[in-house]
Amino acid sequence: MLDNEQRLELFYWMVLTRIFDEEMVNLWKQGRGLGGTFSQRGHEAISVGASYALAPDDVVAPMHRDLGCYLLRGMTPRRVFGNLLGRANGVSAGRDANLHGMGDMSLNIVGFISHLPHSMPVALGMAQSFVYRNEKRVAMTFTGDGASSAGLFHETLNMAAVWNAPLVVIVENNQYAYSTPLEQQMKVTSIAARASGYGIPGVSVDGNDIEAVYAAAKEAVDRARRGGGPTLIEAHTMRMLGHAIHDGAEYVPRDLLAEWEQRDPVRLYTHKLLDAGVADETELDEIRQRCAVEVADAIEFAEQSPLPDPAIVTVGVYAD
Repeated sequence: MLDNEQRLELFYWMVLTRIFDEEMVNLWKQGRGLGGTFSQRGHEAISVGASYALAPDDVVAPMHRDLGCYLLRGMTPRRVFGNLLGRANGVSAGRDANLHGMGDMSLNIVGFISHLPHSMPVALGMAQSFVYRNEKRVAMTFTGDGASSAGLFHETLNMAAVWNAPLVVIVENNQYAYSTPLEQQMKVTSIAARASGYGIPGVSVDGNDIEAVYAAAKEAVDRARRGGGPTLIEAHTMRMLGHAIHDGAEYVPRDLLAEWEQRDPVRLYTHKLLDAGVADETELDEIRQRCAVEVADAIEFAEQSPLPDPAIVTVGVYAD
């Protein structure tokens, strides 16, 4: 059970993610960003709720719509914006002006591999390393609905099941694999149901309800830690903007977006906290202001930070 302090922590991380995302999109529309970027809007409850269930020693392999996970696990807004703007003090020291590759093993974060679901076998390898060392640790990774149609998704789940690995896989079902709607890429209506083919639990959850996501993830993490093996969690949400900043998503029906906008995860949680008397509007607004200040500081810090020295471009590069 979550206490009121934890609920307000969840709200803080969701709001920080949302404000960061909004300001990031604004920056790119102004031409102040580098390369492409990916919005998290609609995914906040999944990335924050699931990663909140992990212990500090657990390992997570997020993807490009899991900014909340990166922030919650300890990557500061300054470091992330530094990375987005290709600065020397960004996570990748200017080697990747994106949300890709933002790994930091001191925070137990595995850098995102661009192609989905290629982070899954990496997370499985981490999970098995815990078994070999007899460590009560868990690996979690995130992937998308489109990735669940790829062979590597099924191969990884099968191996994880056979090995009884302490692995939790979160499928963020946001209705579209880039521009391909769900019904055009799979016949089944439940991705979670695919877990039964491997003899592991499959859970379907409302991905816009942060406490529901947390509860499902916490149960799966606890089961894995006890030696109960892997779990597949399907979290239903909607990608509210295009695949990336360049994509206007004209292929998405406007009425579908309007329907999901009414189920916005941040708005839903705001109402839940107010209705339950966890906080009043003044207290929640103080959290919003705190997050806005953090994000504004991160942008200013990143824009004033130096670009990397070209002489170190090959440092840490092991193949070309």
